Amino acid sequence: MKKFALIFLSLILILSACACGKAEADIPEESSSSTTSETVAQEEEVTTDAPQTEDTTVSYDNSAEYSATVIKNGDTITGGTYTATGVDESALEASGTTKATVTGAVIKKSAGKASSVDDSNFKGVNSGIRVYGNAELTVKDCIIEANAENATGVFAYQNGVIHISDCTVTVTGSGAGGVQVAGGGTLYGNNLTVTSESKAAIRSDRGGGILVIDGGSYTSNGKDGCPVIYSTAEITVKNAEGVSTKSRAIIIEGKNSVTIENCTLSGNDQSTKTGSIRSNIMLYQSTSGDAKEGTSTLTATNCKLISQSGAMFYCTNTSSIINLTGTELVLSSDGGLLIVSEGRWGKDGKNGGKCTFNAKDQVLEGNITVDKISTLELNLTASTLNGAILNEGKVDLTMDAGSKWILTADSSISSLSGDTSGIELNGYKLLIGGQEYKG
Repeated sequence: MKKFALIFLSLILILSACACGKAEADIPEESSSSTTSETVAQEEEVTTDAPQTEDTTVSYDNSAEYSATVIKNGDTITGGTYTATGVDESALEASGTTKATVTGAVIKKSAGKASSVDDSNFKGVNSGIRVYGNAELTVKDCIIEANAENATGVFAYQNGVIHISDCTVTVTGSGAGGVQVAGGGTLYGNNLTVTSESKAAIRSDRGGGILVIDGGSYTSNGKDGCPVIYSTAEITVKNAEGVSTKSRAIIIEGKNSVTIENCTLSGNDQSTKTGSIRSNIMLYQSTSGDAKEGTSTLTATNCKLISQSGAMFYCTNTSSIINLTGTELVLSSDGGLLIVSEGRWGKDGKNGGKCTFNAKDQVLEGNITVDKISTLELNLTASTLNGAILNEGKVDLTMDAGSKWILTADSSISSLSGDTSGIELNGYKLLIGGQEYKG
């Protein structure tokens, strides 16, 4: 009997070992990598049956330094220094369904470049702060520095949402911008001071998203594609000041938009690439695939736009809409008001611009140039145009009774509608559809 019991016990142990082996073998091979604290936090949140009202706040020493910190759900971080120096590391990162708050911290991405430039630009890998998945992070009164190559200051990706206020963001590394969304991310910024040395201070990239700024100062110091605002998304900026010292003030790519209100923005385009046309604000379609094809839209209300170099507006290789209301335009000494033409993007002969320009309560100074493969629909409402229209393509002009056009050189348009009593030839010749207009 004793012998039988020993045999029975051995059989039980063997069966248990087999069962354990089968459970191990059922785990997908992709899960064999080591589990990070981020993964653990997400799994606990998803699988736990415990009530979610439990206080999960983690206490951080406000005088301590932390490395490549993964923020967990419920964290309230106050003070401290958070640094990342490794490849693809972000100083603070939140993902999954995390909701957390960071206040009064110093956040540094001081070394370690991204292993993939695309992952940096499109996903926010290697940033000062990175929020993705369905995470939501509130950041207040912080200092954020990104000095490494391909290290963005603050990045929202996927369904990640960032609320950031009263912070200073300084980006000195190459290939990265200040505050950014991509892949559907959302960022709300209030009263920020952002400086970027390579790409736009306010920026989006492939996949777009929503970026809303209210107040603050935004400076971009890089050349060629380093404007104050670069949009492949829906970007709204209010009550802010922005300067681009060597590039345009705004660039809108493809089916995307920029809306500005009560802003002062200045650009100084120093483009030198073959085929470049210098301008302060450009609406275009590149061939990179970063933005869907469609209409680029700029809406400016009660703003001041200052061009230090080139034309104020330039539309090429896309359809575009420019809406101006009560906005002061300060033109450069070497550029006109608007250029609609082919450029260095798209297929030759088919890469002109198609622009609808709506001016309300505006004083417009300077010449408008439209090349032979481009079109312009110009609508003046309670506005004055002091300038010439140099048209080789198609220009349709509509004026209301409160508008004027004072010619400063011989001009040509395709059609004229509305109230024409406000046209002042000023000694110059105007052709409408090839026929001279006598007034």
